[in-house]
Amino acid sequence: MSFRTSPTGRSQSATDYVEDVSPGAGALPPRAWYASSDADSLSLNGSWRFRLSPAADTEDESFAADGYDSGDWAEVSVPGHWVLQGDGAFGAPIYTNHRYPFPVDPPRVPDENPTGDHLRYFDLPGGWPAEGGGVLRFDGVESCARVWLNGTDIGEFKGSRLPHEFAVGHLLRPRGNVLAVRVHQWSSGSYLEDQDQWWLPGIFRDVTLLHRPPGGVLDFFVHASYDHVGGEGTLRVDSDVDGRVTVPELGVDVATGESVTVPVAPWTAETPRLYDGVLATEGERVPLRIGFRTVALRDGLIEVNGRPLLFRGVNRHEWHPETGRALDRETMRADVLLMKRHNVNAVRTSHYPPHPAFLDLCDEYGLWVIDECDLETHGFTEQAWRDNPVDDDRWTPALLDRAARMVERDKNHPSVVLWSLGNEAGTGRGLTAMAEWIRGRDGSRLLHYEGDHDCRDTDVYTRMYAPHAEVERIGRGLDGGSRRRRSLPFVLCEYGHAMGNGPGGLADYQRLFESHARLQGGFVWEWIDHGVRDERYGFAYGGDFGEELHDGNFVCDGLLFPDRTPSPGLVEYKKVIEPVRITGDAAHGTLRITNRYDFADLSPLAFAWSFQVDGETVATGTLPVPALAPGETADVKLPEPPADGGGAETGWTVRAVLAEEAAWAPEGHPVAWAHLPLIGRVPGQVAASAAPVRGGRTIGLGPASFDARTGAPLTIGGTAVTGLRLDVWRAPTDNDEGAPWQPDQRLGPRWRRLGLHRMRHRVDAVEASGDALTVRTRVAPAGGEIGLRTVYRWTSDGTLLRLTVSVAPEGDWPVPLPRLGIRFGLPASADRVRWFGGGPGEGYPDTRAASLPGRWEASVDALQTPYVRPQENGARAGVRWAELGGLRVEGDPEFWFTARRWTTEQLDAADHLTDLVPGDTVWVNLDHGQQGIGSQSCGPGALPRYRLDAAPAEFSFVFSQPRD
Repeated sequence: MSFRTSPTGRSQSATDYVEDVSPGAGALPPRAWYASSDADSLSLNGSWRFRLSPAADTEDESFAADGYDSGDWAEVSVPGHWVLQGDGAFGAPIYTNHRYPFPVDPPRVPDENPTGDHLRYFDLPGGWPAEGGGVLRFDGVESCARVWLNGTDIGEFKGSRLPHEFAVGHLLRPRGNVLAVRVHQWSSGSYLEDQDQWWLPGIFRDVTLLHRPPGGVLDFFVHASYDHVGGEGTLRVDSDVDGRVTVPELGVDVATGESVTVPVAPWTAETPRLYDGVLATEGERVPLRIGFRTVALRDGLIEVNGRPLLFRGVNRHEWHPETGRALDRETMRADVLLMKRHNVNAVRTSHYPPHPAFLDLCDEYGLWVIDECDLETHGFTEQAWRDNPVDDDRWTPALLDRAARMVERDKNHPSVVLWSLGNEAGTGRGLTAMAEWIRGRDGSRLLHYEGDHDCRDTDVYTRMYAPHAEVERIGRGLDGGSRRRRSLPFVLCEYGHAMGNGPGGLADYQRLFESHARLQGGFVWEWIDHGVRDERYGFAYGGDFGEELHDGNFVCDGLLFPDRTPSPGLVEYKKVIEPVRITGDAAHGTLRITNRYDFADLSPLAFAWSFQVDGETVATGTLPVPALAPGETADVKLPEPPADGGGAETGWTVRAVLAEEAAWAPEGHPVAWAHLPLIGRVPGQVAASAAPVRGGRTIGLGPASFDARTGAPLTIGGTAVTGLRLDVWRAPTDNDEGAPWQPDQRLGPRWRRLGLHRMRHRVDAVEASGDALTVRTRVAPAGGEIGLRTVYRWTSDGTLLRLTVSVAPEGDWPVPLPRLGIRFGLPASADRVRWFGGGPGEGYPDTRAASLPGRWEASVDALQTPYVRPQENGARAGVRWAELGGLRVEGDPEFWFTARRWTTEQLDAADHLTDLVPGDTVWVNLDHGQQGIGSQSCGPGALPRYRLDAAPAEFSFVFSQPRD
């Protein structure tokens, strides 16, 4: 599958392989990866000698020769990226979304081509067998490598996220082996790896020396299908070297190539049953982990073991904030456990095959996998796909090589149910060739590729970021397209762009997925923020390393923060995709429980209730629920309410938790919950019995004093209050700022053009008469005629203080408001916050499914959500009352509550968290309304029902002393 072509117009040189469009030379054919065997192996990970050069040909090849003195070289860790080591001495990372960070002139790359020479000295362990051979395996090198062992050139390769093996047994010696590897940052392969991530050169996956005993295992293919009708599995292991396959638990002992059918428990992501076996040849024994399952396209649906799937998935780039794409097994395990604990059931390995150990973990713990090829040529969109390699026959061998190395490496993983040809590579003959090769090699899985909208080469119609209305049309079969496309299932391979605050609208997507069989779910973009740990900023993003061309914080668009702390977006997603639906009618004491799993019953779960009065739990108990089969529903009776509430708000919370410890979570881990209100809240009333009293420059009313000129409160109940006024501005979120390629209006830029970030407040009247202090104002931006007529009406009964705010828009408001409410400042000593409302985390109109009504407490600092690029955050939804800094505030109706130690303007101006410096004031926002979040940083904006349109509004707050 390889050939060489010399770059046009250049003379032959020792570095021609860098720009050669072939995948390389000298490597062995790809084969199945396995973690271990009884054959000897030697990890070559560790500290390597390192020298960085500015170009591919700066240094000659003498460093690879025996006896070369590298005593003055630096050292780097392998696996690793050299730009993330050496405190900047080895260059810096570069982030671009899709634009190539070099001139687009395929297959040519710049003369400025950072090149890292690596040396590893090693001895063979004592007892290393003398007979047989040896194989040197590289699991991942970016982007092009040339390899020497003991002075002999053994080959070169491209395909950064793919394994390459070389036969080296004849070159090994017991002591003093020298492995030399020259790695180039840029190569022709870089044109195939434009994958919306940091460009990070280096040997970033394992390097291993494998002894190959005579008669040892070469390649093998485990075929393990499942007949869901008969409950039997059929096993056949094809092997390049004859041997036997044993599975003791099943009583299986057969020759390779022979089939055997036995009763088995099937493998699914919900019930990941694996059987331990052994492939034994004359010279080697390889452990097998066998999962029996059958993937099929039947009646227009993706089925496994006879049942259709619903993907509750995520896209996962490999990332660690300190080591980049060099991940250890424990980090991979942490990802899998976090996914399982947040109800995620599927992973798309965007946009390349992951470290193979990750797939072992998916097999073990249970996750569906779309395994994606190491291919993306997105930057060619800048020239309307002209010269795109996937439609150029010269590049087809490289494409086929990448497809083969993915399939052969990963073909024995039951978790892999679809192969993906790659991502955002346009269309062309090369993709068709890849699809044909994969189908010929492995007919047991389906094919995916988002760019194939006619589904010529694929088995699933898949899209990115389709808006809700379009997804519904597709679900109803009203989307048009070719006959073949209309007959296929639909998957959103990317949706819910999780950049910054958000994504919004996940619950609305999930309702569509669960309403139309053709819609088989989706994969949120993406799993983790790719922030680089940096002492200047906390976490750095594009542009922070002086890149000429970059895409800013578009690289921070994950459900996890860079340190793997779950974001509010992941908490929301967990709630939205719960595999158990709990609904009910609290007034009649009935629950409806629905099992939304595809394969598992509810026997692993225990159900419990709690009863709340004014958000405080007063009683708890267990709830008997039958072990419902997938798709089944049961009605369950709640007990009699344990308390009448005495006129207070009451309600039930029902939870489904793990009844026993599971492999992925402890006993009691919450899987699903629902809150069912019983008696609604009755807002408190304040009799307007106190009159305002003028006293020089102030006006007194009940427990408060006001500035007589502006009507603004100075103190309430002895607590100093600063700058209370109407507020409509929020620091635009990444989703507010939007993406230029999206059709919805970008609210952030439009808000700024209107001047909503610089509103002026004019006092028209301060009226202290009768039983009220009324302040009439107009709030408007400079430069335009639009405005908000705002009236503040203060009343009191002598102890309680009520503020009623009336807002009337003037002029033609072309966009929704960012927020609508009041803002004021309290002394810095205000720290602890108690509230009754949604919690424990933030929530906005279209991201509040996970906001559980209850009583919560936190510090002001803990209320902040640390988005890598600062933006609006931390609002608690559905707040009935909140206490902070000597004040209690009750809302009529419920409100959004935010408190922070900097102003919204300071938050807006910050580029990094380190830009935010606490001041001497705690700024509080009490919002009647918030604009929805949406996912317009790369998807659709907020749905119309979540818009905060400028319209007449009235809302009230009652201020008093905190209660014990």
